[in-house]
Amino acid sequence: MAHRVREGVPVGIIGYLDGEPVAWCSIAPRASYRDLGGKNDRVNKQGNVWSLVCFFVPRRLRRQGVMKRLIAAAVDHARSRGATDIEAYTVDLDSPSYRFMGFVPSFEAAGFQKVGTAGTRRHLMRLVL
Repeated sequence: MAHRVREGVPVGIIGYLDGEPVAWCSIAPRASYRDLGGKNDRVNKQGNVWSLVCFFVPRRLRRQGVMKRLIAAAVDHARSRGATDIEAYTVDLDSPSYRFMGFVPSFEAAGFQKVGTAGTRRHLMRLVL
């Protein structure tokens, strides 16, 4: 990770509260990740697809709108760097795993649409910018 940061490879954004870093999400060009899986009907063969894949929000700040703000900031970050589409690999609220990737309702509220699956539990969601 340190090597990627030194090389200028996008790895994510940090959320701050009163000047203190408190949250993080991974947002970067899809090509910079290992295979994320995902089968969908609309594969964007052109354009600059970014992936939003992982979140950390401390327990004390959950259910306070931090995810909503992180998703919005990640979308703005990717858009400002030329992204044409953003993919996310979300799970249902009752999922026993992959919860760190975010929940379907949070992404639906941000305008993402389900376009396929990634494995047996994850939903491939896409936002066209």
